[in-house]
Amino acid sequence: MLWDTHMHCAFSGDSDADPELMIQSAIEKQLDGICFTDHLDYDYPEEPELFLLDFPAYQERIFSLKEKYKKKISVLWGIELGLQPHLAKRLSDVTDGYPFDFVIGSSHVVHGKDPYYFSFFDGKTEQEAYTEYFVSILENLDAFTDFDVYGHIDYVVRYGPNRNADYTYAKYADVLDEILKKLIFLGRGIEINTGGFKYGLGHPNPSEEILSRYHELGGEILTIGADAHQPEHVAYDFKTVPDLLKACGFSYYTVFQNRKPEFYKLP
Repeated sequence: MLWDTHMHCAFSGDSDADPELMIQSAIEKQLDGICFTDHLDYDYPEEPELFLLDFPAYQERIFSLKEKYKKKISVLWGIELGLQPHLAKRLSDVTDGYPFDFVIGSSHVVHGKDPYYFSFFDGKTEQEAYTEYFVSILENLDAFTDFDVYGHIDYVVRYGPNRNADYTYAKYADVLDEILKKLIFLGRGIEINTGGFKYGLGHPNPSEEILSRYHELGGEILTIGADAHQPEHVAYDFKTVPDLLKACGFSYYTVFQNRKPEFYKLP
């Protein structure tokens, strides 16, 4: 029995899913709990208003469903912040202004471009593009730290020219270690995002090598999320998660409630 604490519904610009159907899917899959983490990406380059959130409507809807389904499943309210260094003050106002259970900080836009679009890779080798993405995480950590975990640390490999065919932890070890050490120092965690399986990578985001390295360095805060945007993707490939995490050295995973970590033994 696990929690899926990274999911999106119609309050995110890239989903049209009814949040009630997401909850019903989670109940059918016998999850212990879920957390909605809809997108907020200020200054998104392609469509500036695509990932803006209607906070009052989002809060009212999720809280009403939380009450409706409280005897069947625990429902938490969170957000996924798209981090960029110049947004630090605006994002702080958001995290200070709303009673989120859980805040994911993620890199979607890197120096004005989202790797989702191939223009991010124009004029660069794949290694240069991936390195730029990882360095941008360090830039974000220098500017803003009011989040609980960093989302899908190697998101960029979902969209690279060769995706993860030539991608290894060893190739980017210096910058990845710097990221992991800084997160641990700050008391922040990472997630295992099973969206990597959905995207056909054959591995989660981040990869098993990075998860193992995080544990080796002393990292303990680790949440689990499928990054679902539709009900059928809730808890995607969660059957693989307990054994995978145990192989990486973990015995527990984390759920945040009221921005406080709670640790659950892996089944």
